[in-house]
Amino acid sequence: MNFDKIIDRSGTNALKLEFRERLFGTNEVIPLWVADMDFKAPQQVVEAIRKRAAHPMYGYTSRDEDFFQAIVDWQNKRHSWNVSREWVEFMPGVVPTLVMAVQAFTSEGDKVVIQPPVYPPFFDVVKDHGRIIEENPLIDTEYGYRMDFEHLEKITTSDDVKIMILCHPHNPVGRVWNREELTRLGSICQKNNVLIVSDEIHADLVYGDQSHIPLASISSELADNSITCMAPSKTFNIAGLNTSYVIVPNEKIRKSLQKKLKAYHLFTGNMFGAEALKAAYKEGETWLEALLKYIKGNIEYVMDFFEQNMPEVRVHKPEATYLMWLDFSAWKMSDAQLRKFMIEKAGLGLNYGPTFGSQGQNFQRLNVASSRKVIEKAMAQLLEARNQIVK
Repeated sequence: MNFDKIIDRSGTNALKLEFRERLFGTNEVIPLWVADMDFKAPQQVVEAIRKRAAHPMYGYTSRDEDFFQAIVDWQNKRHSWNVSREWVEFMPGVVPTLVMAVQAFTSEGDKVVIQPPVYPPFFDVVKDHGRIIEENPLIDTEYGYRMDFEHLEKITTSDDVKIMILCHPHNPVGRVWNREELTRLGSICQKNNVLIVSDEIHADLVYGDQSHIPLASISSELADNSITCMAPSKTFNIAGLNTSYVIVPNEKIRKSLQKKLKAYHLFTGNMFGAEALKAAYKEGETWLEALLKYIKGNIEYVMDFFEQNMPEVRVHKPEATYLMWLDFSAWKMSDAQLRKFMIEKAGLGLNYGPTFGSQGQNFQRLNVASSRKVIEKAMAQLLEARNQIVK
C-alpha cells in the first residue's frame, strides 16, 4: 500500500498514456485526465487473478453465487443497504448499462434528463441512440453545486421525458447527494413517471463525515423506480476487467435489462473480473481505507496550493471521487486558448471542460489519483506557466 511509489505503466497499453497523442497532440504532457488511478491494485486482487490464470482453461464462464454474495455483503457493510440476492445482475460496464437502459425504457424521440456539467458519456448514450437530451443543469453556488429542483419539476411533467440518469456521487463536481436531495429528486421523478438510472460507480470513494446513501436504499418507493449501477472498477483500479453490476429491486425492470443483456450476448463476462470483484470486496477494505486517506491528502494539497499560489482559480473541495473541477474563468481565456495553454505551456493533459456540457466552459478536470510527487510536479508546472502569462 505504498501509494507514493510511481508505477511505470509503459507497455500495458494504458489508455491514459496511449491516447495522449490523439487527444493532446503530444505525448509530452503529464496525463491527469481519464478516471483511473496510477496505483497498484490490492495484492489480494492480484493474487486472485494469478490463481485463476494458473488454470490453463479460459473458455466461457459464469459467475458463481460467491460473486453475488460478495456484492450483497459489500453493500451491507459499506453502505448499510440490505440488498436481496435476486436484485443483483452482472453487467459488462456502467456505460453499457446506461445504453441498455436507454434502449429498454425509451423509444426514439423520447427525452432523457441529465444534470450537466456531467460525465461526457451521459450525452453520448442518449444522442447516439436517437433520444433527446433534456438538461437539468446544476447550480454553481458559493457553497458548492446544488440541484435545480424547480426546473426538474417543470421539465419532468412532459410525457416525452421517460428516464433520468443521475450521477451520484457526481462526476466532475464531486458532490455526494444527501438524503434530503435524493428524496426530493425521487419524489419528483416518481410523481411524473420518470425512471431513475443512478450511476453510483464512485460510491466507495467518499471522504470525511459525509457518507454515500444509495438512492434505492431510502425507501421502497424509490427502490421500485430505480436502477442502481455500481462496480469495483473505480474503487480498486480494475476498470480494464469490465465487470460491473446493477441492483434492481423491481422485477419487471430487472427482467427488461436482463433481456437486453442477453440480446447483446454480453452475459458471459470476464472471468478475471469476477475473481477480482470477489477478492476486492472480501479482502480489499484495509487497502481502500488507506487509499481514501492518501487521495484525501492529495485533494487537500491541491486545495492549499491554489489558495496560496493561484487564488483566482476557483474549485469546490470534492466530497467524493478523485477528480477536481477547476474553474479558470478569471484568466479570461477562451476554451481553446485555455486548452492550448494547459498542453503547450503547463505540460498537463487534463479533461477539456466543454465536453461535460456548456456549463464546463473555462473549466478543466484534474485527476489526483497519482503519487504525491506527480501531483506536486503538475502543480509546479501549472504555476510556472501561469506566472509567465501574468508577467
